[in-house]
Amino acid sequence: MKKLLVVCLALAIVLTGYFVFSVIDTKTSVATAAKKGYSATVYVAGMGGHFAAADVNIDPNNADNPIKINKLDRIVIGDKKTHPTHDARIDNQNPNHLFWSTYVLDPNGKQHVGMTDLKTGKVVKDVAMDPDPRSLAKKPPVYCASGQSKNYYMPIFMGTEGYVDLFDKKNLDHKKRMFISDLGFKAGTYQFLHGTSSNDGKKFLLAINETKEGKGTGKIDLVLVDLPAMERGEWKVIAKAAHTGVGGNTISFREYFSKDDKYIFQSAADRIWVLDANTLKMVDEKMVDGQAHDMMPTPDGKYAIITIRNITEGCDVEGKPIAGKHITDGTLQLYDVEAKKLVGKQVSVCQACHKGMGIGDKSAVLCGIDANYKM
Repeated sequence: MKKLLVVCLALAIVLTGYFVFSVIDTKTSVATAAKKGYSATVYVAGMGGHFAAADVNIDPNNADNPIKINKLDRIVIGDKKTHPTHDARIDNQNPNHLFWSTYVLDPNGKQHVGMTDLKTGKVVKDVAMDPDPRSLAKKPPVYCASGQSKNYYMPIFMGTEGYVDLFDKKNLDHKKRMFISDLGFKAGTYQFLHGTSSNDGKKFLLAINETKEGKGTGKIDLVLVDLPAMERGEWKVIAKAAHTGVGGNTISFREYFSKDDKYIFQSAADRIWVLDANTLKMVDEKMVDGQAHDMMPTPDGKYAIITIRNITEGCDVEGKPIAGKHITDGTLQLYDVEAKKLVGKQVSVCQACHKGMGIGDKSAVLCGIDANYKM
């Protein structure tokens, strides 16, 4: 009877793929619903002038290693001197279009906004602009986060004075520039600006890191504004809130709305926050190992992928450790929304390629993330 039961259970797994049966002890067996897996191509922005293009499987049932990288490639937009980038933004109207912006000025003093065709990997448009005279952009940071509407790509200037740009998606013509000083955030009172748009095209979140005497306080101001009003060049505030971590350690970086626009997944360096997308109240807070720079939900909102900068041991081109050498690596980690917990180990999306290219002893600095899921 026991042998027959095992055969039947195995057959059920093959036929349905929806249930996993596990024996708890020698006397009791239980049928448990398996958690849905995901497959995606993930694009992770890097300071080398390229995106890591990682073909990944996500298996929440694997408690130790839920994220598996099957293939790792690059999407190049320039080199490390001209096109270091933090910003990955796939067009919500065309999944083959990846918009991006640069984090530093190029050697000619220009900041860049562009679009790449993900089918070919080729840059379709690259707009080089003079920095705004109010931005003091003589050194990083320049652009980092971004949002979008149906018609506009909206990169966010991270430095001071902070602003949101609106570019026409059709031709990347610059249409508007909106400074957060018009919302009462004056230069010298904050350090970094980030933000993003809701999926329904109705809201835009701004995250501002407060400073005191030029140093971060750990207090993050969150401002939810009306997105259609932004397209008209107007600030219209919907909600405000502030959350506080540890000065110097807690820094808000990039973020995402869940697909149903119920939650906001906010990276905050030493921690992550899950926020109510209407009230901006805290839903969950978790500390992370490393520095979290983005947090992207799965299409069903059950999980989120976190991009994390972490310190690892440097290696030579053969993968052998270099004594006393420590470098920055870019990793991904999974977060379970319902269980409110981090799942499994972090997995690198940088070091494999860096070692293979003969630069395994140099840091790989990642930031923003976006993905095309395979349904």
